[in-house]
Amino acid sequence: MFPDYIVDHLAVVMFFALIAFMFIGYPVAFRLGACGVFFGLLGYYEGVFNIVQFANLLPRLYGQAVSNQVLVAIPMFIFMGTMLEKSRVAEDLLYTLQVLLRRVPGGLAISVTVLGTVMAATTGIVGASVVMLTLIALPAMMERQYSKELSVGVIASAGTLGILIPPSIMLVIMGDLIGLSVGALFMGAVIPGALLSVLYVVYIMVLAKLKPNLAPSLGTEDGPSTKLELWKMVFRSFVPPAFLIGLVLGSIFAGWATPTEASGVGALGAIILAWANKQLTMKVFKEVMHSSALTNAMVFFIIFGATMFSYVFRALGGDDVVVELLEAMGLNTGWEVLAFVMALVFVMGFFFDWIEICLIVIPVFGPILGKLDFGSAVQSGQPVLLWFSILLATNMQSAFLTPPFGFALFYMKGTVPKDITMGHIYRGIIPFVLIQLFAVFLCIVYPDLVLYLPRSMGLLD
Repeated sequence: MFPDYIVDHLAVVMFFALIAFMFIGYPVAFRLGACGVFFGLLGYYEGVFNIVQFANLLPRLYGQAVSNQVLVAIPMFIFMGTMLEKSRVAEDLLYTLQVLLRRVPGGLAISVTVLGTVMAATTGIVGASVVMLTLIALPAMMERQYSKELSVGVIASAGTLGILIPPSIMLVIMGDLIGLSVGALFMGAVIPGALLSVLYVVYIMVLAKLKPNLAPSLGTEDGPSTKLELWKMVFRSFVPPAFLIGLVLGSIFAGWATPTEASGVGALGAIILAWANKQLTMKVFKEVMHSSALTNAMVFFIIFGATMFSYVFRALGGDDVVVELLEAMGLNTGWEVLAFVMALVFVMGFFFDWIEICLIVIPVFGPILGKLDFGSAVQSGQPVLLWFSILLATNMQSAFLTPPFGFALFYMKGTVPKDITMGHIYRGIIPFVLIQLFAVFLCIVYPDLVLYLPRSMGLLD
């Protein structure tokens, strides 16, 4: 039916067909699964795929998702982040940060960045963080006469830190896809996540110093009248998130608990915080359960579809075709292939979200990059895969911010007042996307930014 060249490179056609399917508007899980089934049947018709191979999908799905203990962490982290939305921890923390940074240029914008960093370390859910920061911080920034572009740019960039800073749901899924310890990925993401937050703060301070009209100072009249009241306020606002971060990340990094166990402890901690703030009602609990269930169903359905796609792709010789393609493009060294993948991921971020990018890029390029030589900078095997995963995660953060399909932009647009247009939002995120690319560059040039903590903790072979 098809020319021999097409049949021999059916995996390539499958890859580009998936990209085309992404634009038709159906849920990504349906697109992934349907693409796998269609090309499996097409391969059977052309004699390059055995229909009996579909029977292998059930044990693969059971082993990769149903019985996978690592993926149990995802429902817990989602529940934790959703419950934390209801506890009002963020509102108290933002006000305290405003008071502490009231004399610093751009203090309110810096407070939002710090709050986004803290919330990223407690929720890991980007949509929740962006909406919450918009509702809490934007009115205060508008009241203080902040630039609209700077305000939305700061909120969007701070809200998307949850995709990188542990406990990130994306890192849990990436660990399963690429076969790495989630604990090692969490440790590898700590320094890049902190670096990105620091770069945001430095940019805000420099901009506020050069153009004070964009980020007016808060003045000294805000806040408690005595030092004792100030310390009480600081204690009340900083202890709850520190408590939750200590429960989750501290237990993982100290070796007291696995990420799966820590996710359960974090969910319990979020319930305790909601109860302590008198927000734990039956109505709130039902809302959290309903929202968490929907999010979990979406994530695991995507995993099922991705398993179908990657299985058929490899059965059609996809790995070999990709190697041939890279060689035909003259990309022979590890650095050249890495640069190509990073550029590809950034471009894909304009059109796809992080789940789709992960499921397309990791099964195709992960095994190839793990075998390539990067000289003395990174050893092959696990260190390369860990380094690549964190580079990918840092790069994919821009997928939430780049138009036309940046999900953080849509989360924000649905929450901001009508006088803030998409033009304000698009212009506001440009500097922060450039900062993200600079962070990726630094992590490529200095791999120890990623590998130092996992190596020092003995998490790499």
